[in-house]
Amino acid sequence: MSPEHLLSIGELAERAGVTVKTVRFYSDRGLLPEGARSSGGHRRYGPEALERLHLIRSLRTLDLPVPEVGRVLDEEVTLEDVVAERLREVGSRLTALRWQEAALQLLQDCAPDERSERLRLIGSVAVPPSTAPLARFWRRWLPPRLPARLVSAIVEQAVPHLPEGPTPDQVLAFTRLHAFVSAPCPGKGRQGQPAAHGPDGGRPAVLYDGLREAYGLASKQLRADRPPHEGEALDCFVAAYARSRGTRDTPDFRHRLSRLLAADPRIDHYWKLTAELNGPTEPTPGATHDWLCAALDSSTVHLTG
Repeated sequence: MSPEHLLSIGELAERAGVTVKTVRFYSDRGLLPEGARSSGGHRRYGPEALERLHLIRSLRTLDLPVPEVGRVLDEEVTLEDVVAERLREVGSRLTALRWQEAALQLLQDCAPDERSERLRLIGSVAVPPSTAPLARFWRRWLPPRLPARLVSAIVEQAVPHLPEGPTPDQVLAFTRLHAFVSAPCPGKGRQGQPAAHGPDGGRPAVLYDGLREAYGLASKQLRADRPPHEGEALDCFVAAYARSRGTRDTPDFRHRLSRLLAADPRIDHYWKLTAELNGPTEPTPGATHDWLCAALDSSTVHLTG
């Protein structure tokens, strides 16, 4: 290229609306190749450098790191991929800020004697928060040797989805939920779990497959605000226990199942806090289980009568 078509570093900076220092910075990092050097050793740039400099500035305005800008310019990654990644990062930061804002509001609005406990709860949770501890809790709590696809489905149903813009009350509910699942489990081994998890519990995989179906049916009844009653949901619930034990759904089995479930350990605190996170419109598995147990108790009373 003839020298008259080349731009000096000052001319390029002036046309781009930046400082000479900025042009030199990008040149030194290989983002802005020089067209040539003058006889005096001064930098010279071709006309395409102006468009490239505009692109560099646009990418940097998006807070893209200099090395990542270089990868885009060298076509090692597409601009679409970089934009998508930046959107994820910005979304994560915004979520973190919303959780921090709600946490600060929670501390500001509480009574002085509550502040110490709430500060401790908030300090134990990462920002943005993660539901990984809740998932680990359920993977430990479920009986061993369940199929992986069933474990994943149960965990997905049992672990609440966190709001991107939480209220202070939702922050408090999640921090308490995090503390609950992080606390040491009472007893040893698998003590404190339902009888279905024990050696006499039959086939847990058959049970949990059936329970997922029964909970889905009961959820529709809860959304419709219907009281516990006999019907398809209860029949599916009882059948899940019966099949897992290799027996039939009979009046005697329903009586025994009602007593068995009444004696099972409960984690009501978990479901209460989950409901506070999810809101009242979406029944938790705990709420559907309670509805089905109440329907079972009602049906056994009816059978006795």
